[in-house]
Amino acid sequence: MKPISIQLYTLREASAKDFAGVLKRLAAIGYKGVEPAGLYNFTPRDFRRMVEDLGMVVSSTHSPWAKPDNLPETIDMCKELGVDMVAGGWGGNEFKDMDAIKQTAEMAAGMEATLSKAGITLTVHNHAWEFEKLNGRIKHEIFAELCPKVKFELDTYWASNFGENNVVEMVRRFAHRSPLLHIKDGPLVRPVEVYNAATSTLELKPGAQSASLLAVGSGKNDIKGIIGAMDPAVTKWLVVEQDNSDTDMFECVERSYRYLIENKLAEGNRK
Repeated sequence: MKPISIQLYTLREASAKDFAGVLKRLAAIGYKGVEPAGLYNFTPRDFRRMVEDLGMVVSSTHSPWAKPDNLPETIDMCKELGVDMVAGGWGGNEFKDMDAIKQTAEMAAGMEATLSKAGITLTVHNHAWEFEKLNGRIKHEIFAELCPKVKFELDTYWASNFGENNVVEMVRRFAHRSPLLHIKDGPLVRPVEVYNAATSTLELKPGAQSASLLAVGSGKNDIKGIIGAMDPAVTKWLVVEQDNSDTDMFECVERSYRYLIENKLAEGNRK
């Protein structure tokens, strides 16, 4: 079984108010690791010390999000956090067609070459657009072939592309290059949003089914199949992530942990 970490973007609202309190609650639940997405005014050294004092470790990081123009900062941050895996990724425009994918792959390969010299693994994090098809092929597969040394933090919810792909097959296909798996669950419903001019925001279309994510094990993603399809010689951490929720986020975080532990799918600090 692989250890459980949590992507702290999940608890961004609570973290902005009391980051230390959030970390204490996660340690009490039993998470073995955390994956930061912002340090909320803590220095990297103080953040790492706080995490380790609570009996956890920093598993990997989204702080900073690796980009071609911030690699020296990224290397320094990883060293201070004591991690050797950092995430990066791109938007939909960078995967819109073959030329865009080729340019993105070239960018990723250049980043990987720089980071690997410093002992750091670039783990590209996907969203749904990379798992759309282009000329009958999954875009992420084309990208992967063009930058063969790049590793992945495979987001197993978005890889399904809202149920259009067999997610277990997607995990199996990229398992040999995925040291990190983002474990999340939901209804596999594509968001149907309309623009509200009064509030200048996108809102769920009236009558549409909620596309909000759910606690791991309570949605339609095949969590057991996903974890069964990983390569245990490659994957180091299972990272719970909850982008949004219609319910209390801490409740989702705890339920996700309990599901993984009780089904013997992962290892935590508490039974």
